[in-house]
Amino acid sequence: MRFILIGAFLFVASPVLAADAATQEANKKTVLDFYEAGLNRKDFDAAAKFFGPHYIQHNPTAPDGIEGFKAFLGFLREKFPDSRSEIKRAFADGDYVILHVHSVRETGARGRAIVDIFRLENGKIVEHWDVVQEIPEKAANTNGMF
Repeated sequence: MRFILIGAFLFVASPVLAADAATQEANKKTVLDFYEAGLNRKDFDAAAKFFGPHYIQHNPTAPDGIEGFKAFLGFLREKFPDSRSEIKRAFADGDYVILHVHSVRETGARGRAIVDIFRLENGKIVEHWDVVQEIPEKAANTNGMF
């Protein structure tokens, strides 16, 4: 263990914090790569390698499990083949990765603002929550949603 003296304060330099930061960055990369493969390319095989042994889906309109995600991608390919999601922000906190996303299902549409929350175990995605909000034609302020 290393001690660092800065002014009148003594800090402990912890290798655990560095490992946690590296794990969080790796988790974020896993989710970003999963999102690109699954939601944008709609390629189940490419996305499936990012799943853990199970996948719990909390969106009440989406089927549960890895096969449920596969069915969702089939729905997107059939109904919204040009859909695209742009990740505006990505945050990692331990085993959780949070995305702020602009999703557009049809060209020219305003789309939706989405917050996706993923939980990982051993670097693999095992759980998902989301909150979805349509982008209105007129807003009560000029701040924008992103």
